[in-house]
Amino acid sequence: MRRTDKVYANAEEAIHGVKDGMFFLFGGFGLCGIPENCILALRNSGVKNLTCVSNNAGVDDFGLGLLLKTRQIKKMISSYVGENEMFERQFLNQELEVELIPQGTLAERLRSGGAGIPAFYTPAGVGTLVATGKEEREFEGRRYILEKWIRGDFAFVKAWKGDKFGNLIFRKTARNFNPMVATAGKITIAEVEELVEIGSLDPDNIHTPGVYVQRIFQGTNYQKRIENLTVRN
Repeated sequence: MRRTDKVYANAEEAIHGVKDGMFFLFGGFGLCGIPENCILALRNSGVKNLTCVSNNAGVDDFGLGLLLKTRQIKKMISSYVGENEMFERQFLNQELEVELIPQGTLAERLRSGGAGIPAFYTPAGVGTLVATGKEEREFEGRRYILEKWIRGDFAFVKAWKGDKFGNLIFRKTARNFNPMVATAGKITIAEVEELVEIGSLDPDNIHTPGVYVQRIFQGTNYQKRIENLTVRN
């Protein structure tokens, strides 16, 4: 049965129910394809002691850097922390907990969370600090470590287009962590550049089916920043 009650007016309404101490997942890669409006709404909500899973930690004045600046994040789980000086300062001062995960493992832990697979074996990290405290086994002569799924209380994703049922299309490089994150949240909120009527999207082009999305809204004022712009070698 088709439903249209997933549609919210804006990010402030869509994030209702967020609380201190919750576990949040964010789509995006670097500054590309991040849920900009949801991050701003979280900052303005004042929730704190958050655990945030994201490929990146944003920069000082954009992305998750906004939540670091207000010290709303207690722990970051990432594969890349980039050039965020605030992140570095808080970590070195032991004000921020950090779990670094190999990028492919992070993507697979999120995908497993969405697929209902509680754990899997991977060779990434064997023999390094990543393997500390984890079960290790050998398959066909190669060592593997056991990694657990990641699931969140809320998942926030950014898509190019979405319909009122929550079917999503991600455009170009923005189709990064967003599809995996979208499946791994108890409540997934999608913000889209263009919200269309049900039936408007070509089913062959949908990357995330609407069954994974509980709330959707059309975002505004997207900045689409470039972390390091190179115009000449």
